[in-house]
Amino acid sequence: MKGILLAGGAGSRLYPLTLVASKQLQPVYDKPMVYYPLTTLIEGGIREICLISTPQDLPRYRQLLGDGSRLGLSLEYREQVRPEGIAQAFRIGESFIGNDAVTLILGDNIFYGGDVFHQAFSQFGEGAMIFGYRVHDPERYGVVEFDNAGRALSIVEKPKEPRSNHAVPGLYLYDNTIVEIARNLRPSPRGELEITDVNCEYLRRGLLRVQKLSRGFAWLDAGTSSSLHEASAFVQTIEKRQGIKVGCPEEAAFRRGFLSLETLGELAGSMPRCEYRDYLTAVAEEARRSS
Repeated sequence: MKGILLAGGAGSRLYPLTLVASKQLQPVYDKPMVYYPLTTLIEGGIREICLISTPQDLPRYRQLLGDGSRLGLSLEYREQVRPEGIAQAFRIGESFIGNDAVTLILGDNIFYGGDVFHQAFSQFGEGAMIFGYRVHDPERYGVVEFDNAGRALSIVEKPKEPRSNHAVPGLYLYDNTIVEIARNLRPSPRGELEITDVNCEYLRRGLLRVQKLSRGFAWLDAGTSSSLHEASAFVQTIEKRQGIKVGCPEEAAFRRGFLSLETLGELAGSMPRCEYRDYLTAVAEEARRSS
């Protein structure tokens, strides 16, 4: 399975911060926002990743992440000249997807807790899989309606009267049929290629699975100034309390076997003296002691 990380869009809800840098390059506590979804893909075992962003922002992502080889990844880049909906990513990344299955993650979504995505990636077969996360304000999101057996009945984008409290977070798994579905997708009344329309098409074909995320799982959408602050506070609390880092791609790559212990140590040594370097050094030293 391949991965697409969508880090485009105008970032208008974060204005004027986005006059300085792309939304997904804004800091979430001690790391750029894009580190968090990238880490989610790595933790799920995804090594071939395509990052999609605006022409003006792509050079900054290339400077930050390079070709991905330092993390044991193959990282490609594609331009999103105009933001025309989440599902546009599949048209932009069609040549990258090729004949493979693909997972799409939004660059402003932060996930924490458990190994549900790891299991979903490793066990995925055909069709599509999305997730349902209970929220108190479902009218802001795509909302899944379930029957009494827990099967999805409908998905409605930003409904005025939601039929459930389960929103669809920004991580989606699709088989290669997504290429054909995205190619034939028509813009919605607001002029966008809607990801909800993609999911509804899989549902119509009887090929959509929706997995409810547990109460112990955390999903943060850092797309507004207030939610960006809340995400930073959440990450700070976890890191200070547990002594681990959330959204650390170097550690994730090491634990997935993409990097050797020696390479992890070299990466840490190449960084300036900072808390991030100290943390990776400690991870490497602990691994040496336990080996």
